Amino acid sequence: MTSSPLLPSHTAPAPAHAWWSPRMWGLLVVLAGNMLIDALEVSVALVALPAIGTDLGAPLTTMQWTITGFAVGFGGLMLFGARAVALLGRRRVYLAALVGFAAASLVGALAEDPSLLTATRVVKGFCAALTAPTGLAIIATAFPEGPQRNRALSVYTLFGAGGFTAGLLLSGWLTGFSWRLTFAFPAPAVLVLFVLGLRLIPGAGEENGGGPPPGTTDGDRAGRPPRPPRPPLRRYGFASAAAFLAGLLALVQGITSVPAHGWADLRSAGLLALAAGLLALFVALERASAHPLIRFEALRSRAMIRSALGAACLNGSYLGLLFVLTHQLQSLAGWSPLRTAAAFLPAAAPLVVTALFSGRIVARFGAPRLIAAGALLPFAGYLLLLRTPWPPAYATGILPTMLLVGAGFVLSFAALNSQATSQLPPAERGAGSGLYQTAVQVGAALSVALVAALLTGSAPPAGAAPAEFAEACRPALTLVAAVGGLGLLTALTGLRSRRTGPP
Repeated sequence: MTSSPLLPSHTAPAPAHAWWSPRMWGLLVVLAGNMLIDALEVSVALVALPAIGTDLGAPLTTMQWTITGFAVGFGGLMLFGARAVALLGRRRVYLAALVGFAAASLVGALAEDPSLLTATRVVKGFCAALTAPTGLAIIATAFPEGPQRNRALSVYTLFGAGGFTAGLLLSGWLTGFSWRLTFAFPAPAVLVLFVLGLRLIPGAGEENGGGPPPGTTDGDRAGRPPRPPRPPLRRYGFASAAAFLAGLLALVQGITSVPAHGWADLRSAGLLALAAGLLALFVALERASAHPLIRFEALRSRAMIRSALGAACLNGSYLGLLFVLTHQLQSLAGWSPLRTAAAFLPAAAPLVVTALFSGRIVARFGAPRLIAAGALLPFAGYLLLLRTPWPPAYATGILPTMLLVGAGFVLSFAALNSQATSQLPPAERGAGSGLYQTAVQVGAALSVALVAALLTGSAPPAGAAPAEFAEACRPALTLVAAVGGLGLLTALTGLRSRRTGPP
């Protein structure tokens, strides 16, 4: 889930019928193509999980890192990434992130150790955190305000919404040959985008980010307006970013260590205590900093808090559900990766079809109502799946849940994004959007980690009947339903606030 930062309006509106030059089309291909790859990174790993675990000999609590590692890298370093873009410039950071993403894809495809694979997933998440919002910012400055920019944003949004669906299909097909292909195929595509980006992405003189090259003066800029000096290195917020990232990593590892070591062991309780300490350190560093990564003013907005928590529950419960179903359908029922991917399409495809109309839907019905309906439908689907006996009939068991989850995303995806920053001043909306996206990714990481821990901790001994293994999935599905229920309760408070609070 991604949201648009506040778009500047310094560019004069362009005629609606104006044609784009080949260079503008090429730039949009680079930005939208990379957004597609960023969006499919989670789904390509989901369907491949059983094959990865079998090949590397790793349990579910280790394999969950292929999902949570990307989410932690994305959410844990998004705020730091925004600061890096502001200080180094969009073009420089965007191109560097493309190279890093391609390199991590190749290393991950060749990894023989789960730890190395996890590290590449964290790196790819960080690279996606750099390119996804930066691509929106480049569109905001490169395309004239008005219909032309709106068309470019529509294409960008459509590619982002379609990424998850494309990832399911690609992973289902490629995993049939080798799971390593699902991690390797983005590398050549991203390198092509990098080569095109070298020529098409606007440079420092054509964008709002970044400072002049070292040693240049106002006279060297041939009449360009002077830029303020680049802030000193200490303002990057390295200490805060490191504390936040390390805290999230320790939290996920502590959760998934409980089934193997118990709550009292240093390898679980100790990691959870370390996570609490690191996250507390992060808050202390941010409050003491003159230039914090988090704008705490955004947390005063009830709409921001409700949207962030609701989106975290929606995204987290959905990925937790797919994690459980992937385990059930492939490891227990013997489904192929491609058949599993096809089974998930009814939940992923509807958002692609309706993405371009989501803004009109929000304007027509209002965000609070859509968010409440969008939380109710997945919750009903989770409860329905809990009542489905094993082995489930797809048409009467899994399919209705997938349809309800897909409908929930159609209704609430854009509404959550728009409500998150609706009560923030214009100058705060960019920072608020980053905070919202951080919450979404952290929710996904924690939900998947908890689901993996419950699946492992509830698993019967080897040699048990398939029905016993299926029954052992019930605690994880109950957790998914509980997370969805929390999202519904949060959405209902938004309806109450809308009736009783100020407009």
